Amino acid sequence: MNRRLTVIALTLMLTGCFNDISDVQNYIAEVKANTRARVEPLPEVQEFEHIPYRSQDARSPFSAPRPEAIQDKFLQVQDCLHPDPRRRKEPLEKYAVDNLKMRGTLGDIGNIWALIEASDKTLHRVTLNNHVGLFHGRVINVEPTHIELLELIPDGAGCWKERTTMLQMADASSAASN
Repeated sequence: MNRRLTVIALTLMLTGCFNDISDVQNYIAEVKANTRARVEPLPEVQEFEHIPYRSQDARSPFSAPRPEAIQDKFLQVQDCLHPDPRRRKEPLEKYAVDNLKMRGTLGDIGNIWALIEASDKTLHRVTLNNHVGLFHGRVINVEPTHIELLELIPDGAGCWKERTTMLQMADASSAASN
């Protein structure tokens, strides 16, 4: 019985294989007859203009570039609030605040540290007066469920405005219920 089924299956498979591809060849011939080859003209070549390098007109490519323009503005505007450009940056100042997550706290009532996870999965601890975020955020309060930052936002006129931002515990709702 198995042998008969095998023979019937092979017969059915082989009947589907034909060597007749005339309908495909007719279609290809029809497309070739109705399609015109159109070649786009080459774009016009612009003339090369040589600009000679004069070292007295530009800075040397081997020397360090000038400080950024924003640091020049720090020195120009003396009457208003601005961050200290000479302050050494802390590790969490290279991340935006929305790329940071508060994961927990360490310490006791008098000295509490917040555990902050960065977007590259590194864990950092911060406490009062540490700096966090791209806008010179300084930690002003550490609580078991959140930390508060005082950020300096540029106003576009060379001065900076203070803004308070809160970074909450990633799972604050589940931590409060436990």
